[in-house]
Amino acid sequence: MGPVRAAGRRGSWSPVRADWQWKGLVMGELVTVRAFEGLTGEVLAEARSRVAAAAEAPGVGTLVEALRVRLAAVAGGVLAQVNAEVDGRRIRVQEAAAGLGDSLDRVSDALRGRIRAVTGAWAPRPWPAHRPVAPAGAAGAAVRELRVVRHKEPSLVWCSPGAAARTMDAMDYDIHLFTDPATETDAVVYRVGPTGYRLARTVPAGPAGRRTSPITLSPHGAPRLTEAQAVDRLAGAELPFLFFAHPDSGRGRVLYRRFDGDLGLIAGRV
Repeated sequence: MGPVRAAGRRGSWSPVRADWQWKGLVMGELVTVRAFEGLTGEVLAEARSRVAAAAEAPGVGTLVEALRVRLAAVAGGVLAQVNAEVDGRRIRVQEAAAGLGDSLDRVSDALRGRIRAVTGAWAPRPWPAHRPVAPAGAAGAAVRELRVVRHKEPSLVWCSPGAAARTMDAMDYDIHLFTDPATETDAVVYRVGPTGYRLARTVPAGPAGRRTSPITLSPHGAPRLTEAQAVDRLAGAELPFLFFAHPDSGRGRVLYRRFDGDLGLIAGRV
């Protein structure tokens, strides 16, 4: 792997929003580890080393850069997340397990697999073989009110549903919001079945053009809901996420469950 250009060559501790961050060079690569309080330096160094080794495993000719590791305490375990760039393409993997060691093992295996996947011919992403730790909201919704704690407003990419599905796989999403050129409206692709994908739009429309992915089509447009109505519908139906349209603008939005038990909302930048 080629080196990441970075200032300094020694790791440093610094508080970041009540947690800890470690930056250091491992095997020539800058790896940033961000974790919840209470973990020792040795534990974070081990996490850094495992992720760096997994990134190096695919072999010569693959450039893996900007490795960022996040360790978070979630209901029933630990969530390990890795973001990186592989040959200039952004990827993300995340795995949760009851213990830190298991979550690091799983995320390292997932990272190796994701790097191989994005540098080879695309194939539908299989469902994980193990059962992930459920988000806190799945069990906590019955004992506390769900609330939206994070709003994201990305610039939506105009692309085909097949390209959106490939981005969803590379970033380890279960649903991905984009702008569909066929209708010039917001749309989502999301995971259904063992290896399947489904396309939903804010307006009813016919099938997409030539398909290169196993994508089925929802015949219905997204429901127009307020944010409060969307929260109620997601909670009432115990959904992992909900695609809906703003009641006035008609722009697509995605409400999703976070691992901390609260909700996040994605809406395209105006």
